[in-house]
Amino acid sequence: MPDFTPDELSRYARHLAIPEFGIEGQRKLKAARVLCIGAGGLGSPITMYLAAAGIGGIGLVDPDVVEITNLQRQILFGQKDLGRKKLDAARDRLADINPHVDIQVYPELFTAANAMKIAADYDVIIDGTDNFPTRYLSNDVAVWLRKPNVYGSILRFDGQVGVFAPHLGAPCYRCMCPQPPPPGMVPSCAEGGVLGVLPGLIGTMQALEAIKLITGIGQPLLGKLMHVDTLSMRFRTLTLRRDPGCPVCGDHPTITEPIDYQGFCGITAAAPPDVPTMTVHELKELREAGDNHFLLDVREPHEQSISRISGAVLIPLGELGTRTAELPRDRRILVHCKSGGRSARAVSLLREQGFENVWNISGGIIAWAREIDPSMAEY
Repeated sequence: MPDFTPDELSRYARHLAIPEFGIEGQRKLKAARVLCIGAGGLGSPITMYLAAAGIGGIGLVDPDVVEITNLQRQILFGQKDLGRKKLDAARDRLADINPHVDIQVYPELFTAANAMKIAADYDVIIDGTDNFPTRYLSNDVAVWLRKPNVYGSILRFDGQVGVFAPHLGAPCYRCMCPQPPPPGMVPSCAEGGVLGVLPGLIGTMQALEAIKLITGIGQPLLGKLMHVDTLSMRFRTLTLRRDPGCPVCGDHPTITEPIDYQGFCGITAAAPPDVPTMTVHELKELREAGDNHFLLDVREPHEQSISRISGAVLIPLGELGTRTAELPRDRRILVHCKSGGRSARAVSLLREQGFENVWNISGGIIAWAREIDPSMAEY
C-alpha cells in the first residue's frame, strides 16, 4: 500500500480524522485507478471530487471540445477553455485540484475497437455518458473485465444512480434494460434539456459510490437504482435483480465480445438511405430563388423560442402523425430539427403517409447557425 508525503497527509487530514476511514481508507484510494467515460456534466463533478479525494489514477475518455453550451453545467471548464479539447482543459483543472493524482486522457470515442484496452488497467468504471451505445458498451466491458460499473443518467429535473457488478452479486445494466428504447423515444439532454445543477448532484453521488467500492466503507448501491426527482427532492431506491437470461451476464451468455452498438441501438451516423436529404446551403439557395416550398420545424416549442428560421411552421415530431392535414401535398416539404435526427424520422413518417416530395435538412438548425447565419443562437 502506498505511503504519503507530508503534503498529502495535510491535504487529506479531514479523511484521516474519520475513524471508519483513516489512513487505510486513504491508502486504498491512492492505490486505486478509476476510469470515467465522458468529461461532460457528470464527468465534471465525478473527476473533480475523485481527484480531490486522492484517487491514485484517473482515466478520462472524451473526444469533444469545449463549447459555450457546456458551461451551464460542466464545471470542469471555464470561459478561457472555449475551443480547447475537453481533456486538455480537464487535465489542467484536475492537476490544479490535486497534483498527486495521475491523470490519463483518451481524446477519442469509447468504441468496440478500443474499449477493452482502455478499461483493462482500471479498478472501477464510471459511466458519465449521455447516449445508449456507449452506455451498453461500458456495461458489457465492465462485465467481461469483472469491474464495477457506476451508472448515472440525467434529464431535465430527474436523475438516476446505481452500481452494476455481476461479479459482486449485482445485476448488470442489461438486466435492467435488455433492449434500448427506439431511437427518438428518449430525448438527449441536448434535446430535452437538463437543469444545470442536476449533473452536479448525480455526478457527486457517482463519485461517492466509487469511493465506497474502493475503500469498502458503507453499502454501495449494488443491485439498487436510486431515482432523484429534484423538483420535489424525493429520493426513491428501487431493487434490481439479475436476469439469468441476460445475454451478457446471464447463465448462458450469448454476447461475449463487443458488438455493433450503434446498430443495436438503432442509431446510424447518417439519415437512412431512403430519406431524401438536402444541405443547409441548398436550402439557402432555394429560399433566395423564391422557391415555393413548405419549411417544417419538428422541434419542441421551447426550442423554437431560442432560435428559428423565418417562415418555418412548427409541428413537434410527437404531434406530426395527427396533424398531417395541416401540410400541403402540392408543394415540396423541407423538414428540419436541431441536428437532423428527428427531421429524418419525420420525413420517413410523412412518406409512409403518402407525401412524396419531402426532404430532410441535414444538420438542422445547428448547421444553419454555423454555416449560414452565425448570429443565430445555438443551444
